[in-house]
Amino acid sequence: MSQVNYAAMSDEELRQYFLLHREDKIALRAYLDRLGDRPRNIITTVDDPDFDAKIQAAILKQMQAAGGNGETAV
Repeated sequence: MSQVNYAAMSDEELRQYFLLHREDKIALRAYLDRLGDRPRNIITTVDDPDFDAKIQAAILKQMQAAGGNGETAV
């Protein structure tokens, strides 16, 4: 069996590889390590008086970045 070079894969390639090879625990560990190395964006804290507004704004921003227009389907 040949060695898989996880470092040479993009994040999406590694994700897809693991989804196709779920028994490969090393691939999962490599993917989770990459996610853990990313900087975390703290949106708010639970005691923030503007908690709901900040969460909704963050969700809207992600939806717009993903190509949605931010409107809910009826």
